[in-house]
Amino acid sequence: MDEVTADTQTVAAGQLRAFVERIERLEEEKKNISDDIREVYAELKGNGFDPKAVRALVRLRKQDQSERQEAEAMLELYKQALGMA
Repeated sequence: MDEVTADTQTVAAGQLRAFVERIERLEEEKKNISDDIREVYAELKGNGFDPKAVRALVRLRKQDQSERQEAEAMLELYKQALGMA
């Protein structure tokens, strides 16, 4: 293997290591954030709130208004079709 190829592999290995280390740090941060969110849900449950309902609210708030209205209209249509409305 010539010197240029060896240098290229060394640079590529260093770059790959840096990417992997960044991913590992981000995965750890993601785990910590997930743990924090779990604690908040436990706290709200301890204060008498329904975590399942709050999760649904969080999901709805992520949608824009037209998307949310469309989903709610579809749900209402399905409920009517099943005699649940």
